[in-house]
This record gives sequence, structure tokens and C-alpha cells, in this order.
Amino acid sequence: MASFLKKLFGSKEKNAGNEPEVLSEPELTLARANNELQLRTQAAVEMWGIDTASWAVDLDEGTITFTSEEKQRVATAPVQVIGTYNTDDGTWLWGWDHPSVSEPLAAFARRVRDFGEQYGKAELTTRTLSASMEEVWAFTALACHLNGGEGAYSGASGSTRVQMVYGPVTLSPLQD
Repeated sequence: MASFLKKLFGSKEKNAGNEPEVLSEPELTLARANNELQLRTQAAVEMWGIDTASWAVDLDEGTITFTSEEKQRVATAPVQVIGTYNTDDGTWLWGWDHPSVSEPLAAFARRVRDFGEQYGKAELTTRTLSASMEEVWAFTALACHLNGGEGAYSGASGSTRVQMVYGPVTLSPLQD
């Protein structure tokens, strides 16, 4: 992960000898974001089975719903679209300028663009770019962190992965 952080954000501070690497902004924010998302995802797995649940998004309502047969729970939350990743050609398209994403559902992605402008990071301000899945998850984690999201999800739609951040989750029992 450290080499990815250096590639994405560069390194402002030189590491002498065997001293621990010191992260500076914006690297520190991205590292925190990745750690937070890992913890939030683990909690969602344990509480309502995000890893095995079926999912559906209502872009008109701005909600995502996860249905877990295993946990016998339905989780519903407001959703934001951070962007889409084309697994065929490895390209990322940011939600802040995506033709299929309404302006209200792109607010979290716009905050990442603002962060990128603040720190001069082209990866966060370029509409479409080549990226790896690791980078796409880093973008999504950053969106979750900067906007106070509850968690993130990568939904498959054919050869496209839709990267989303969700807000406060409402749990209800699964109805037969």
C-alpha cells in the first residue's frame, strides 16, 4: 500500500535510513481513509452481511438496499456514486462528470475533486483515467472519509464496477 500511496500522491518527506516513513498531507488522509473503510466494511460484514447480500440501487431515490438471506436482514441507506470502473479496459470515470449520475448523487465525488484541486492531484481531477482496482478502491475510500460516509460498495453491472459510498444504514428484518 505504501508504494501505491507514493505513486498516487508522491512523497514530500525523505526517509533517512531505517526510520519509519512519515506521511504528509494528502498521503495521511488517504491512509486514514483506507484504514477506516477496512474497519467499516468488516463491521458491515458482521452486522448485516454486505459480503453475501444481494444489492439494488434506486438512482431516482438515491438509495441502496442490501438483502441478506444469511443474516435475515435488509439494510437500506442513502447512496452516492463515486464513479465507474470499466474492467475491460481499466478505465475510471468520476461520478462528478458521469452522464448517468445525477448532480445530487455526485456530491461526494465532487468533494474528492475539490480535495484533488487543493493538493494538485491530477488523478482526482481528471474526468477519465487508467486505473487499477486498488486505485479505484482508494478513490472510493477517500470519498467515504472526506464525506463522513458509513461505508462503500462496489456493485457489478456487466463489465462495469459501480463504486458507491453509502450513508447511515437502516436495518430491518427480512420479510418472508
